Amino acid sequence: MAETVKKPNEAFDKVLRRFKKKVKDEGILLEVRAREFYEKPSEVKARTNKQAARRNKAKQDEDNW
Repeated sequence: MAETVKKPNEAFDKVLRRFKKKVKDEGILLEVRAREFYEKPSEVKARTNKQAARRNKAKQDEDNW
């Protein structure tokens, strides 16, 4: 859980910016979006295979240049 403590005489904008950075670095929003709907194990496997194929194709295309 991201936690940010406000320092004395610190502007709220700076605290909010630090909090947003912590949330992004910890990947909290990505996890929330991933868990928003149930995904069957077969769908997870298909999605990961598709992502791997896309990465491999991009790497091959890069090597062919």
